[in-house]
Parts: sequence; structure tokens; C-alpha cells
Amino acid sequence: MKQKKILCLDIEGGYGGSSRSLFQSLSNLPQGLVEPEVWCRRDGPVQALYAEAGIPCAVAPTIPHVSALPRLSRNLYVFSRARLRFPASRAFRNALCSAVNTRFDIVHFNHEALFHLARWLRRHTQVPFTMHFRTNLVPSITARWQARVASNAIDHAIFISENEQRSWQALGLKAAHSSVIYNIAGTANSAAAPHLDIPDDGRLKIASLSNYAWIRGVDRLVEVAAALAARGRRDILFVVAGNMRLGGSLPGKLGAISRQGGSLADYATSKGVADMFIFLGHVSAPERVLAGCHALARLSREDNPWGRDVIEALGAGRPVIATGVYDRFVESGVTGMLAPSYSADDMAAKIIELADDRALTRRLGAVGKQRIETLCNGASRAADLAAVWQRVARQ
Repeated sequence: MKQKKILCLDIEGGYGGSSRSLFQSLSNLPQGLVEPEVWCRRDGPVQALYAEAGIPCAVAPTIPHVSALPRLSRNLYVFSRARLRFPASRAFRNALCSAVNTRFDIVHFNHEALFHLARWLRRHTQVPFTMHFRTNLVPSITARWQARVASNAIDHAIFISENEQRSWQALGLKAAHSSVIYNIAGTANSAAAPHLDIPDDGRLKIASLSNYAWIRGVDRLVEVAAALAARGRRDILFVVAGNMRLGGSLPGKLGAISRQGGSLADYATSKGVADMFIFLGHVSAPERVLAGCHALARLSREDNPWGRDVIEALGAGRPVIATGVYDRFVESGVTGMLAPSYSADDMAAKIIELADDRALTRRLGAVGKQRIETLCNGASRAADLAAVWQRVARQ
């Protein structure tokens, strides 16, 4: 079988889950089937990882990208800005077009935010396209338009779970072919050395691995900490990794702090729970954060208990506290604590249960690790992706 050359376009450069997921997939590919090359929009920690893995990786800072947002006013702003900036990417697009037409058999767009670039490139090349759909958009006119454009541009859609597949199909995505391939999470991460800034004391430590965004609900950790403090339980430490700068239009106290250029640390201080938090900023090796913690919390306002932070935590043997009803990864009382909806008091009670029964915490983590070894196995999921690319190239 002839080896296929794949160009993968990445918008994050290692600073987000989609970029990390792509690296995990490419570094686990079976030998001899596909030959990947990566172009990243951002220069970041993933370039060194690709160099170590022997995978060519270049930085192209003008890769155009945009995706629908929940609010109409924000959509008008981001799409208008993207349209104004698109001409500035002309040199990149010309280089992309030349490379695709002379060196590659397939182009893989690693995020749905590249749908507009896919539409443009579709007019200039005959090679097939695949695209990863990694988020669930809020239904809107803009989101449905994005789904329709993507449908006309790509040959195969790849979803990280059944949830993304359902939501994008509900928006009108009609890709000729599609697959669900779970993200890869290596269980070897459990052997990583703990992050040096995490104290080795008796407190239960809850990790968060997410840059701040309102929809991700990281600020809810402060509400949970306040609920714990009200119960006299300050023996919990929240270890927060990621950029916690507040931005955009936020409600209440968060909005007031945001307008003053503050961060989530300021919000914790305003609620009197600063002593229950450590803010690490961006961390290039999240496995070290997990190594120093006992569990992970994902309190997203989308109630989506899956994604890179969840599978990496479970793969490291750490139970996950989350909200939602999808239990393929986080199953309440089995691999973590899952509530159908968010309540600060309810989350506080679940955390206290873990703090007071460390054997339970370890037992949930062990089962979660076993589940991830099956569902998110590196060799198996990378083979699934390679098979998709081989099939698309033949078609």
C-alpha cells in the first residue's frame, strides 16, 4: 500500500487541546501508511515535540481561522475582522496551494475554525480534505452557515465523540463520510513528576486544565471553594493551569474585575478564598499538574464531560468531577463524580466525599485509567485515523 503524504493544519501550536490531540495522533501513527507534516499558526511547545518525534513542523502565523460564537454581536465582530484580515494571508495561501498541489495527497484541517480556509483551498486543488470537529457550537444562523460551508469543502468529517457528531449534523453538516475517533491520552502520564509549584501536603488537590472562557466555567471553581469554606472545609486546594485573564463581556463581579484588567485570581480574592487556589499560568506539561493532584474538575457551562483534559486526567489515574449526562468517560461512582447540572453546593459535597475517602478517590482513578486504556488507546485510535486517510485517498 502506497504511503500517503498528509498536510495537517493546526491553529494552536501546542497551547490548546486540539493541538495536543493532533500531536498524540501523529506520534502514534502506524509506520509506513502515512507520512504527516504539520503547519502551525502559533509558535509554541508542540514544535519541539514534533522535532523529537521526527515529524516535520513549520510555523505559519497568517493561517486564517474563525468560528461561530454564541452571541450575534460577537459573530458580527469576529467574522468582519476575519474578512478584513483574509487578504493579508495571500502569501500563505499561495504557498499552501503550491505545496498541496505538488507534495501532498490529503489536507487535514485540525479544527472546524479552518472551514473558511478549506472552502478557499477547495477551489484551487483536487486533493481530498478531512476535518476534525472538536467543539459543539451554539445553534445559530452563523453556526449553520459554518456547517454548510464545511459540508461543501471536505470529504470526510472526524468527530472526537458522538456528541460533536450529533450537534454538527443537527446544524446541517452533511459530509459525504464521517467517523467518530476518540482523542488519545497516554496512561504513561501517571509516572510524571509533580509540578514543582504544587505543595506536597495533606490537602485534597483538584486540578483544572483550561484557559479561561466563560463557557468553560472555570470561575465556578471559585463558587465551589466558597461553598466549601462556608462548611469549614478549607483543606481543599484548587490547582488551576492556563491563562486566567478575564476578557469579553462578563456578568456581575467577574465583569467588574475584567474591566479593570484583572484575572480569576482577583475574583478568588474578592470571594475570600485566595488561600484555596494556586494559579500556575500556561503549563506545557499538564501531566505534571495531574501528577501533583488527586482529581480534576470540569464544570463547563456546556455540561460536556469529555475532551482532552478529561481523558488525560482519567488516563493519569485521576477521577473527574464534572457536569452532564454523557458517561462514556466520566461515570458517576465508577470513574468520577458526574452531576446532570451544576450546583456549587453539590460539587462541594462531592469534593468533600473524595477528601474524606482517599481510598475511594484512588479506586475511581484506577477504573478510569483502565477505561481510557481501552477507549483512547494511542495505537488503536491512531490506526483508525490512518485508515480514514487511506480510505479517503483511495476514494
